[in-house]
Amino acid sequence: MSIVSTHSRRFIFAACALTVAVAGSPALQAQSLPDDYPNKPVRLVVPYPPGGTADILARDIGARLTDELGQPVIIENRAGAGTAIGARHVASAPADGYTLFLGTSTSHVMNPAVNPQGVGYDPVADFTPLAAIGEVSYAIVTRPDKGLSSLQELIERARQHEAPLSYASAGQGSANHLAGELLANLAGVPLLHVPYKGSAPALNDVLAGQVDFMFDLTTTSQAHIRSGRLQALAVTAPDRVQVLPDVPTTAEQGRPELVVSSWFGVFAPAGLPAEVQSRLADSLHKTLSSDESRAELARHGLSALPLVATDFGNFLRRDLGYWQGVVRAADVASKG
Repeated sequence: MSIVSTHSRRFIFAACALTVAVAGSPALQAQSLPDDYPNKPVRLVVPYPPGGTADILARDIGARLTDELGQPVIIENRAGAGTAIGARHVASAPADGYTLFLGTSTSHVMNPAVNPQGVGYDPVADFTPLAAIGEVSYAIVTRPDKGLSSLQELIERARQHEAPLSYASAGQGSANHLAGELLANLAGVPLLHVPYKGSAPALNDVLAGQVDFMFDLTTTSQAHIRSGRLQALAVTAPDRVQVLPDVPTTAEQGRPELVVSSWFGVFAPAGLPAEVQSRLADSLHKTLSSDESRAELARHGLSALPLVATDFGNFLRRDLGYWQGVVRAADVASKG
């Protein structure tokens, strides 16, 4: 069974980067902003529990956006259903600029690719993309007492084990769920998916030894790896990552197709008035392009995505198509 080439995914970024010059189009810039927007607090909905990468990013961006907008940006955690609960809430909210969404590749690509009818929203038609934030790769992590030190050892253990090895994820249809399905398909080994309501509780059970391993974002796993509480088997990046320079890539271990990253961005409900969209996109661009913001992204192991507004929407559609292909190739839907 063929898997979508990772070269296709890399093209997504290259193609979108070529259009970055059109971000903040004259049509948007020409709009005049009503004097009373914003005149009350703005909610930034995060589809995960507190403590994970998305929550950390949202709180940092919310604080900076508060200064830019002159109104408090309140973080609201709405976890569950692999980000679908939070996404549905925002998709049905008034398109007035007072409800924003910290969207991820899970909410707008992975989950809809796995369960297009069941998520309860259209990731393209029901949202207004405002700004891309950044992307980060995953580390394949396990407890040191599991006796594994490489990706190949994990695969061999899975082949020899009577029962399937278990892996944790942030929920059905999440990026770390599909990463596990991709590994199982590429290596031809059985793996047991154990979904949680977010990456933080999933990682807690990996740390406790309740689940064998996990694809966890390097932003949240790096501290545990450095402390020795977790063993990193590989990173799912084309090249070694700055925050974990001693951890080999999946490509270095003979699995170049297993390149997976997660991206983050800010959305509003569809139908957002053009002048409000312009104000928010401009404010987010200023916030995310500052030296302080870029340094904070780098500190957490994220690389900035130079995409805003229309470019971000184009990127989203291409990425959705890529992962729909992965889902078909791995036959994820038939596994429930």
